[in-house]
Amino acid sequence: QVQLVESGGGLVQAGGSLRLSCAASGYTFSTCAMAWFRQAPGKERELVAAISGSGRSTDYATSVKGRFTISRDNAKNTVYLEMNSLKPEDTAVYYCAADRQFGLPVTLAGMDFWGKGTLVTVSS
Repeated sequence: QVQLVESGGGLVQAGGSLRLSCAASGYTFSTCAMAWFRQAPGKERELVAAISGSGRSTDYATSVKGRFTISRDNAKNTVYLEMNSLKPEDTAVYYCAADRQFGLPVTLAGMDFWGKGTLVTVSS
């Protein structure tokens, strides 16, 4: 049974930092691209960052480039999202997702497995 469990969300002031983690189980983690998506109230779910199965390739939304860093530890079956210089507009539920393809790019519709999400709230 595939499970993706996010953690690390919470309330932070603008300019602060958070680190999200996603622990994966039930499939061969290192063969799958991983991604973080987010969905703000009243908005569509959007891609934040993605990383290839090896971790050598990454991709970021323009809005987070230079502030967020995606990484993975294949020995721990875990993917991370380091978020710095947070802004109120980063407030959203953040979802971890897995794509059974190895490389990038990934798309919302192409993700095979999803976590339940973790809420990030950035106060001004």
